Amino acid sequence: MRILVLGSGAREHAICWKLKQSPIVTQLYCAPGNAGIAQAAELVSDLVATDAKSVIGFALRERIDLVVIGPETPLAAGVADMLDEEHVPVFGPHRNAAILEASKAFSKEFMHRHNIPTARYAVFTAPEQLEARTFLRHLNYPAVIKADGLAAGKGVIIVETEAEAIDTMDDIFSRRIFGEAGTRIVIEEFMEGEEASVFALTDGIDYDTLIPAQDHKRLLDGDRGKNTGGMGAYAPAPIVTPAILEQIRREIIEPTLRGLREENRPYKGLLYVGVMIKNGRARVVEYNVRFGDPEAQVVIPLLQGDFAEILLACATGRLKEHLPLKHFDATAVTIVMASQGYPESYETGKMIEGLDHFNQQREIEHGVAVFHAATKLDELGHIVTSGGRVLSVTAIGYADELQQTITTAYNAVHEISFDGAYYRADIGHKGIKA
Repeated sequence: MRILVLGSGAREHAICWKLKQSPIVTQLYCAPGNAGIAQAAELVSDLVATDAKSVIGFALRERIDLVVIGPETPLAAGVADMLDEEHVPVFGPHRNAAILEASKAFSKEFMHRHNIPTARYAVFTAPEQLEARTFLRHLNYPAVIKADGLAAGKGVIIVETEAEAIDTMDDIFSRRIFGEAGTRIVIEEFMEGEEASVFALTDGIDYDTLIPAQDHKRLLDGDRGKNTGGMGAYAPAPIVTPAILEQIRREIIEPTLRGLREENRPYKGLLYVGVMIKNGRARVVEYNVRFGDPEAQVVIPLLQGDFAEILLACATGRLKEHLPLKHFDATAVTIVMASQGYPESYETGKMIEGLDHFNQQREIEHGVAVFHAATKLDELGHIVTSGGRVLSVTAIGYADELQQTITTAYNAVHEISFDGAYYRADIGHKGIKA
């Protein structure tokens, strides 16, 4: 089986790492990839993931049996649609379904249409700022303001007062801090509770959930500081009890998939539901239409079975043959090592040392896998940093021993270094039972 993975982050490294373990995979490509992914797949660095014509040309020329789309931007650009038209199996939803993530306004309206539990909200454009101010005047605080479009996981701002909300609205509409993603905003009530990530693999009809996880979005320990793309994650998340997971399946996932079918929005891939849990019930914070990052780095290693067969079954409408999905009875923790200054300005090109302690082969070594997020080779062949979130250091441990898995992950982090490396010191702590 010949597979092409689109993307270049730690999520795609985890996907390639898992696919590499499949005995039916004879050739694995990744476009554009990174220095770590190059250890698992052949890189196609000149292939642009959002250029559907080029992707199709490569897929047909190389007789690709499955294309796995990692990030949201190619999905929003309609790459899955065009691959389907050429009868190339693709893991990832069509553009008119990917709008669940590409437009927060659409997703809120979709949830309203299909009676899916979420926060009270309103949508405004720049010419509607007077109406928005009236809405803000009658809102309880704190509140949440979201850029409508894709903003690399950073388009959500929690405001504590009406004045702060007005300033934030000005930042988005006038100063255009989110660019085109901020042409519309969603203002919604702040949902109290504990956040978790639930994933469903689906062929559009049948589905099953993966191990629930918890992400750590804030930059600083104690969930303080700026929002980021994610500073770490762990799984399983005990906050998602069997009863809550059943409620999520019945009241959120199943109505979502049913609504997508009713609206003729083809969905074959991974549906990510970010939920807020309070008093034993979950409401939707957001949808993503692909594996979350860094949650993928803890959820994918815990999935049993042939990953290539499962993804192909999703793409070809045969997932039922693999249900129910099976998982290892284990814990997983991933810690993001970021560049100093992230998520704002930071330097790149810093040489990374210590990676030779963790030779990335087909299996986890000493309970640890290091997934590369933003790395490249310099002119001397050294692995150097090339972005904000650089590495995702992942440990796998025994079930009910999350603390030991956390310790294993941090011991691995301490073996790796680069100038200005930053990471949180409390990843996974909220999952330890008192």
